[in-house]
Amino acid sequence: MDYQDAPPKALIDRKEITKWSLYRACIAEFVATLLFLYITVLTVIGYKSQSHGHECGGVGILGVAWSFGGMIFILVYCTAGLSGGHINPAVTFALLLARKVTLVRAVMYMASQCLGAICGVGLVRAFQRAFYTKYGGGVNVVSDGYSKSTGLAAEIVGTFFLVYTVFSATDAKRKSRDPHVSILAPLPIGFAVFMVHLATIPITGTGINPARSLGPAVIYNKPKAWDDQWIFWVGPFIGAAIAAFYHQCILRCSAGKALGSSRGTSSGV
Repeated sequence: MDYQDAPPKALIDRKEITKWSLYRACIAEFVATLLFLYITVLTVIGYKSQSHGHECGGVGILGVAWSFGGMIFILVYCTAGLSGGHINPAVTFALLLARKVTLVRAVMYMASQCLGAICGVGLVRAFQRAFYTKYGGGVNVVSDGYSKSTGLAAEIVGTFFLVYTVFSATDAKRKSRDPHVSILAPLPIGFAVFMVHLATIPITGTGINPARSLGPAVIYNKPKAWDDQWIFWVGPFIGAAIAAFYHQCILRCSAGKALGSSRGTSSGV
């Protein structure tokens, strides 16, 4: 089947600000991120409280990883038709670099995601006030025994894996060949989050999502929560940028095709 890539989105589209679809999408991102942090951080706090003094108590690391991966699977499925189901500023940043969203939409998505994360963790604190502070508030920090550089590398590689999966699972060319791909897209994305958590929970608690790391830091608001916060922003954004470049410029050769097309047009003038 012949396929042509959609034209890149304009970097700045002022008309988009007047469209209800943008604000509806932002609301969807806000609610999805709120629910994501609410369920996952509650799971983390519950696991720590249940396992305190009991090595085999609670859901364990496997259960925590399933909580994060399962919630992403559910929420991407629910919101993909409204906002694309980003639920992660790093994913939004990668799609901005790939020119799949405008700058206006990207900024508003990131603001909605961060605000949703803060509100979601705020609900956790309200419902688990007795355990929230005692068990660390679900904040991401580099674990004892690991260096800052190791934590940063783990966040870069983990986010690269996630964003690479997002690009591959939502590739429009694949959708044109097999419409079922778009229906199944939330599944590999959720599994990617699950697998990264299994690998990196012992290192950083697993961020790969700046909003996920910011929400607990704001609500917990202790020096421990802010010491390593930069790692959970710099790492995911670097990993997302590398994944966007790898998929768009190497696997899909979008940049090369665009360059070749422009040269061909110029020579024919």
